[in-house]
Amino acid sequence: MSEPLLSIRGLRARVEGEDTEILRGVDLDVERGQVHALMGPNGSGKSTLAKVIAGHPAYEVTGGEILFRGEDVLELEPDERSREGIFLAFQYPAEVPGVSIANFLRTAISLRLAEGEEMDVFGFQRTLTEKLEMLRMDPSFATRYVNDGFSGGEKKRNEILQMAVLQPALAVLDETDSGLDIDALKVVSNGVNRLSEADEALGVLLITHYKRILNYIQPDRVHVMMAGQIAESGGASLADKLEAEGYDWLYQAAAAV
Repeated sequence: MSEPLLSIRGLRARVEGEDTEILRGVDLDVERGQVHALMGPNGSGKSTLAKVIAGHPAYEVTGGEILFRGEDVLELEPDERSREGIFLAFQYPAEVPGVSIANFLRTAISLRLAEGEEMDVFGFQRTLTEKLEMLRMDPSFATRYVNDGFSGGEKKRNEILQMAVLQPALAVLDETDSGLDIDALKVVSNGVNRLSEADEALGVLLITHYKRILNYIQPDRVHVMMAGQIAESGGASLADKLEAEGYDWLYQAAAAV
């Protein structure tokens, strides 16, 4: 059996300078070509895990390991992790007035090039056009300033476009469904599905509070985080149980141990 794309073992982390650990021994594997959903109540550590995977400097890892393609990434800077193929879609994407989406993506691609290697500008434009068509987005979208004046749905669509152009091996989607109406949710979900179909090796870790996005993106595995640990893992039916019963049954199970 091949090694997982992402393998997390005993991961412990806290906010830099704080004493209380948020992640308290996380164990999680994400395989190539699979969608894994991570659910859990507020404050359970889901978004912290996403940021620690990406190397956010505000968090200090106090134990455990993160292996990506079999290699430890904890000593890598965020940009190095990105170049290795780890992508993070933010819950609250930042606005960058004055910088077009096309120029933003062109710069991101150029930073991945080896020293002395020049960007194929025409190749980049072809790729951008192809991805816009794949995601059924108007070409004019790429001329707009990054998230400047965007609706919540447009910001999330921009994240999916970035993911399409950068072609990561692992996409961590931190509450991509947050604040979306049903139409925007369908658009974003369809985008994720098209990218998964186009790249059968793409691994996705989808972090969400609610099952509704899982009505459109079918997960291979569902994990539940409680108090900084993975408390339960299972198939897609686990999300149905959470939708019907909430998290009380997990609290009760933990209390009975």
